[in-house]
Amino acid sequence: MTLAEDTGPERGGDDLLAAEYVLGVLDADERQIASRRIDGETDFARLVDGWEVNFSALAAAYPEIEPPASVKPAIDRRLFASAASVATPAESRGLWSSLAFWRGLAAAAVAALAIYIAVPILNPPVEQPQPRLVASLAAEGSDVKYLAVYDASHHEVGLSHVSGERAAGKDFELWMIEGKNPPVSMGVIPAGATVHIVVSPAAQQKLAQGAVLAVSLEPSGGSPTGQPTGPVVAAGDLKSI
Repeated sequence: MTLAEDTGPERGGDDLLAAEYVLGVLDADERQIASRRIDGETDFARLVDGWEVNFSALAAAYPEIEPPASVKPAIDRRLFASAASVATPAESRGLWSSLAFWRGLAAAAVAALAIYIAVPILNPPVEQPQPRLVASLAAEGSDVKYLAVYDASHHEVGLSHVSGERAAGKDFELWMIEGKNPPVSMGVIPAGATVHIVVSPAAQQKLAQGAVLAVSLEPSGGSPTGQPTGPVVAAGDLKSI
């Protein structure tokens, strides 16, 4: 198989199904089937537990970010600080002729304007985390399988090795394929169960739009030509989660 041919992944095996269940990339029907199997099949439940442990290493690099405690009060101030009290009909005439009321209202308006200007400076908007993309990388006739997670916030692709070994004197190399454009190398995949590959600025926007990731078998150290020279052993589309 070459990169010019069909790069669609072929899912297969309980191990990969369990990994995709943990990642949350199964459709509703597949997820329901997997959930029933977790309840009824001890071996499958163990696979799911194992992948939750494996992916915890990926998640550890991306801690959850909570907005500062000051954000909620600041939003409340911006929304409600200028709300004026509503006068009852009996009081309305007195308010219209009350100089103290209008002075107070003017002072409240000035204070509200000051808060409106100051809040963005003192409490800048919290940057929303960017979505993560995942891909199940597999190919027909190959036992090499990877699960990939692209985190746009950290500009990294996390790879979890599911199965398949590289031959002696060979390396796996990760490629990005965007439409009909030539494949772009993202680097040699280091050996290990869980690895991270830094994404170059040029590739970040293309990945965020949902490119195809592919793994080829190359000479030790990677392709000598800048283009794939060996067979594609795994590939798959990035999907948003």
